Amino acid sequence: MKILITGNMGYLGTVLAKHLRATMRGARLYGYDSGFFAHCLTTKDRLPESVYAAQYFGDVRDFPAPLLDGVDAVVHLAAISNDPIGNKFEKVTADINHDATIALARAAIDHGVKSFVFTSSCSLYGAAADGARKESDALNPLTAYARSKAACERDLRALNGKGMRITALRLATACGMSGRLRLDLVLNDFVASAMTEGTIKILSDGTPWRPLIDTQDIARAIEWGLTRDRVAGDDFMAVNIGAQACNYQVHALAESVARAIPGVKIDINTKAAPDKRSYQVDFGLFRNLAPRHQPQIDLDRSIAALRDGIASSGIHQNRMDGAMLIRLKTLESHIDAGRLSADLRWT
Repeated sequence: MKILITGNMGYLGTVLAKHLRATMRGARLYGYDSGFFAHCLTTKDRLPESVYAAQYFGDVRDFPAPLLDGVDAVVHLAAISNDPIGNKFEKVTADINHDATIALARAAIDHGVKSFVFTSSCSLYGAAADGARKESDALNPLTAYARSKAACERDLRALNGKGMRITALRLATACGMSGRLRLDLVLNDFVASAMTEGTIKILSDGTPWRPLIDTQDIARAIEWGLTRDRVAGDDFMAVNIGAQACNYQVHALAESVARAIPGVKIDINTKAAPDKRSYQVDFGLFRNLAPRHQPQIDLDRSIAALRDGIASSGIHQNRMDGAMLIRLKTLESHIDAGRLSADLRWT
């Protein structure tokens, strides 16, 4: 099986490569990445991409279709990855997250690709105060990032019946250790702050809900998406990816980190304006469809892996919130140095 992974040199792709190499030993992995975050390594192990048959570099907006020759499956990770970047680069977010995604999917169909796994997001649900959201519920995307994911799902669904199995994985909020760690994710930020400052600062009042999923469990879900059966003859499927027990209020996340790292103080902004991005998610469909690929890493294990990984990485305290670990800051650093243009193209 020949698998092409776009955006493979990021937070999730770094974990996914190791997982697929262990679980799909006969697969040949190929990577395609812009290289924005290639240098953001937080591992002393071998270069994650050394397990690939080949690594290609390029902008997904200019994806060379011939790379799809002979490809059986595509895992599409390449994207503007969070709200802060999406807010600052709104047009670029639409260009990369939506336009390039649909162009890639169409090219994949033309080249006979059989499986296309798209990493969507539970942030599509936006503000949801009246119960856990199911896949059939209305979407309420509140940010440029979430809107781009919703637009992708809409247009990927329109490709149903073209002979390619398309799986949109609506991921819970990612957390956990990676060889390219990100600290612009809520749990990761809390652990790093606890270790370096002894304080966890919650910018909201702590009540918003977030579903969480560890990077290792995301890799398991992607493996399922690559190999899943068709359901009722429908080539397109959108599935919430996570576990029922992993819907948390933000203050509960901070409290769990404080238990794992004694002496940490929690600073809650009780005067903060309400955070509308609050939602719980129902993961029953995923549990029924993928019983052998269910999440295995609970909150305490994610926190412990982050704590131990940060400690062993050798990252100095004054670099914990630096450009290497915050994706927006990395991009801004490239732009300030003249390496990237304002539309996030290499100069």
